[in-house]
Amino acid sequence: MSEGKDCGGGDALSNGIKKHRTSLPSPMFSRNDFSIWSILRKCIGMELSKITMPVIFNEPLSFLQRLTEYMEHTYLIHKASSLSDPVERMQCVAAFAVSAVASQWERTGKPFNPLLGETYELVREDLGFKLISEQVSHHPPISAFHAEGLNNDFIFHGSIYPKLKFWGKSVEAEPKGTITLELLEHNEAYTWTNPTCCVHNIIVGKLWIEQYGNVEITNHKTGDKCVLNFKPCGLFGKELHKVEGYIQDKSKKKLCALYGKWTECLYSVDPATFEAFKKNDKKTPEEKKNSKQMSTSEESDEMPMPDSESVFVIPGSALLWRIAPRPPNSAQMYNFTSFAMVLNEIDKEMESVIPKTDCRLRPDIRAMENGEIDQASEEKKRLEEKQRAARKNRSKSEEDWKTRWFHQGPNPYNGAQDWLYSGSYWDRNYLNLPDIY
Repeated sequence: MSEGKDCGGGDALSNGIKKHRTSLPSPMFSRNDFSIWSILRKCIGMELSKITMPVIFNEPLSFLQRLTEYMEHTYLIHKASSLSDPVERMQCVAAFAVSAVASQWERTGKPFNPLLGETYELVREDLGFKLISEQVSHHPPISAFHAEGLNNDFIFHGSIYPKLKFWGKSVEAEPKGTITLELLEHNEAYTWTNPTCCVHNIIVGKLWIEQYGNVEITNHKTGDKCVLNFKPCGLFGKELHKVEGYIQDKSKKKLCALYGKWTECLYSVDPATFEAFKKNDKKTPEEKKNSKQMSTSEESDEMPMPDSESVFVIPGSALLWRIAPRPPNSAQMYNFTSFAMVLNEIDKEMESVIPKTDCRLRPDIRAMENGEIDQASEEKKRLEEKQRAARKNRSKSEEDWKTRWFHQGPNPYNGAQDWLYSGSYWDRNYLNLPDIY
């Protein structure tokens, strides 16, 4: 990996935090010469995890690294920990749950499927957390992660099975699995599941992304719930990216309203004020006229243009979260955020401590990041064949795959099937790890 200024060697800052890179070693390739339709027309209505896609449609990260992007706005967890009012804590947790999916915006490259036994770790002293993840199942593909605050103030964990479906013009990813946040100082646990993500125009036209569905966050100590509705974009794009909902107590009394866009920001406001605003927010005659003209384009699946004014701030609202701007080179770098840009960086010191299963050491992702697309394609094929051969050998010897850092069990708060951290990863004792690369 080049040690140039952009691609960050290990220039240590005086407080011990490494200076992170601000760019990838090589910009992305154009996908214009490739037809995704030739591959996908055979698979309408099928589960996409079983289909091998050409590497050109990928981004140079593993799905384990992509999951780690939940942690970009960890400051919201620290803030929740510091608050004494449970409703204010729920507001911060809701903002964190929305912020956790914000990096999906315009990220139309597919992350690499993790290999069985692949791991990824991230330690960010500047953000106050460390995280370990492992690919714990191949069919269905399940990724488990476990993060903890460096000051022992929180634990954040979950297991995600991204169920992909192809619907002709779009690919829908439903992230099955429970996400759990424990605020240790308050002895509180919150659980939720993420919204469905959909990539449109995968055959022709500009790719665009929306997220939709209800996200219900439960505080298992107080019984408070936050129900957020990620709105589908609707016929004329008026609802594109919008999120709104309420925090309610266990008797369903509304305590607070939340609204915003998952691509931008989240606000809280008094429920009565919010409902009064919604009543007044009726269409103007001008909009009605426009909508008549637009209804003919309903079938095109084109990206609706979002309202020019972003989120209208209702008087009396409090800002809970605002997205950080993307770096200026983001469009050439797979639309990565600054946080995503550093996920695959490696230096000699790190290489000497991480296990050989860490996806920073995956040769296909490394080749793609360095702009070597043919090598990335060959390596991806080799790794997939190696994984198939290992699976064949195991079935011959009737040997079961054993996960290393996680075990299957019920989620301690909602009883759903989950994968829980077994401990001891950070002891740095990595004997008898599988040779997956």
